[in-house]
Amino acid sequence: MTAFARISTAALIACAALPATLVAAPVDYKAALADPARPQADRDRDADRKPREMLEFAGVKPGMTVVDIIPGGGYFTRLFSDVVGPTGKVIAYVPDEMLVKSQAGLERAQAAAAGRSNVEVVHDPLMHSGPTNAFDVVWTSQNYHDLHNMPGVDAVAFDRLVYKSLKPGGVYVILDHVAPAGSGLAATNTTHRIDPATVKAEAIAAGFVFDGESKVLANPADTHELKVFDPALRGKTDQFIYRFKKPM
Repeated sequence: MTAFARISTAALIACAALPATLVAAPVDYKAALADPARPQADRDRDADRKPREMLEFAGVKPGMTVVDIIPGGGYFTRLFSDVVGPTGKVIAYVPDEMLVKSQAGLERAQAAAAGRSNVEVVHDPLMHSGPTNAFDVVWTSQNYHDLHNMPGVDAVAFDRLVYKSLKPGGVYVILDHVAPAGSGLAATNTTHRIDPATVKAEAIAAGFVFDGESKVLANPADTHELKVFDPALRGKTDQFIYRFKKPM
């Protein structure tokens, strides 16, 4: 997370100094979803990914600073960019650990950021410390389980770095594929799932307070046994969404 430290001091000060009325303004998530700059591929995934509900659950608002960890193709990066607006900032963070074999993750993040002046793409090792009390929301979607597949990465220690980087009252949102109850980390590198109870325990061990969950991506028909990439299930896995808060 050294990459977070690259964010300019001026940018962080500007975000921190935003008027409270601006941050608290009503949010028109429909406008973000209707952005003509969104690729058709993103729009085609909206029915499965429930973006409006996700943005509401994370509490993303104009003027905020949002970190999108392992942004993939930038589906949420683009939405965050539209919602935080010109006075906010989005950090699309690609860990160096994911770039050892291929630069594709970085290239995809850069493509998503193209033409969006409030998006910055950064990369560095996961376990390096970044700024303190700098961000409003840290988000990761369908990738938390991968932390356990990276050599030298301690997920609880990483969560502590996230905790440090958030402002008091800031939130850490984790969305991932559900593994069988009680399976812990057994499926992280096989079916690419994780036991939600394990995620909750790790975040709480890092100092976070559990602040709620959303079940809008739950799928009771998923037996939790198939790989998440299986064509019979891809895009429709049973997923959990947890929100953790850094106390004020």
